[in-house]
Amino acid sequence: MPFYSKSFAHQSVLLPAIALSTLLLLGGCNSAADASAQKNTETGSPKNVILFIGDGMGVSTVTAARIFDGQSKGKSGEEHSLAFEAFDNLALIKTYNTNAQVPDSAGTATAILSGYKTNIGAVNVKPNVDETVMVKEACTDKASPPTLTKVAKAKGKAVGVISTARLTHATPAAMYSHSVSRSWETDKDIKDAMAVAGCTSIAQQLVESDVDLALGGGRKEFTDAHIQSWTDQGHIYVADFADLSDSPADQRILGLFNSSHMSFEADRAETNEPSLADMTTLAINRLSQDEDGYVLMVEAGRVDHAHHGTNAYRAMRDMQALNEAVQAALAQAGDDTLIMVTADHSHVFTMSGYPMRGNPIMGLVKRPDSEDYELAKDGKPYTTLGYHNGSNQRTADSVPLTDNMVQDPDYRQETAIPLGSETHAGEDVPLYATGPGSEKVRGTMEQDEIGRLIREVLALN
Repeated sequence: MPFYSKSFAHQSVLLPAIALSTLLLLGGCNSAADASAQKNTETGSPKNVILFIGDGMGVSTVTAARIFDGQSKGKSGEEHSLAFEAFDNLALIKTYNTNAQVPDSAGTATAILSGYKTNIGAVNVKPNVDETVMVKEACTDKASPPTLTKVAKAKGKAVGVISTARLTHATPAAMYSHSVSRSWETDKDIKDAMAVAGCTSIAQQLVESDVDLALGGGRKEFTDAHIQSWTDQGHIYVADFADLSDSPADQRILGLFNSSHMSFEADRAETNEPSLADMTTLAINRLSQDEDGYVLMVEAGRVDHAHHGTNAYRAMRDMQALNEAVQAALAQAGDDTLIMVTADHSHVFTMSGYPMRGNPIMGLVKRPDSEDYELAKDGKPYTTLGYHNGSNQRTADSVPLTDNMVQDPDYRQETAIPLGSETHAGEDVPLYATGPGSEKVRGTMEQDEIGRLIREVLALN
């Protein structure tokens, strides 16, 4: 079964196309190291913070994406580096939630953006073993700690939220909302008892928030009344790239470019959706007009979704889109900007089998000392990339793999344990940082230290 149901033109696995707008944007930046060198001032306090979150971007994902991106440029891949790998400061981040060894995006995004850990599935709500206590504090008493948007706006800073997922999804929601359950995305998700307790949907909280710019997917989660409420306040609403490009630069803007999540980068050419780099560029242009500075969160949300579907190709293409967005920020942001790149959690995504140097990262394992594909105990070849669990389990009846099969963009890597969907993993994830304040990124850190670091360097209350 193909990973993606709609038809589309397959791109070469080793030569993914880069949009002309991105190439023009990146003109003059000769290398990731050159770009980083422009932003490696580590002393003083930043005026702005740009935080990139690669949803599900564990260390194995970074390594595979490095090789994938290098091979797309004609290299063997292993020696290549992604833009953010040139950042001078690096830490490992613990990702557990208060009640979960392996986390979800709601609890982790709360830690990253608000500076405290919470339960799995909760967005910016203090943890408790009793959900009714959480509902009372968050909905009835309105006593949750303030969001990053609220404290940044209180300091006079502009705020932007970008995601290729739905804007009401867990990670972007943690920028501006409080919700005992990440699933309360739209009004119909708030059942009677929750409504009586004073709970409101994440979509409602977005249109009522002070966010200056919000770009992503999720139109179906917003009612017509939500959109009307937004525009009645004199703000701009757009639904495609053309309208986004033509929109006034001095007004708050909400862009919803897909009914649900935005398209995977591998499929975006068939749409009218902006790229992650396009949205990042526009956001920095707009937000930097605020003389008090800005806070911008940019999520590559669909890396996670491709991993859940065990489709490594689309995960890698969305990692390329993230890398291009980071390059755009490096080319545009000033030396007064702290730029960080991290993940909310990892995935059970592996690289294995002793493949030779330069072996196609999406391909079958071929060892350095052989012209033939390596065979497993069942007498069949296997891929370098795989998943510990998921829906495409390898069995005795599985058809032997061929190189054409596994390098098709729709191919879903095999798994060991059968599950309906591949799961997150619990190991530490990387945090890369450059710019003023980046010297604080060191060693092994608790995830909530990121949120507290942002508040500290920007002197937010």
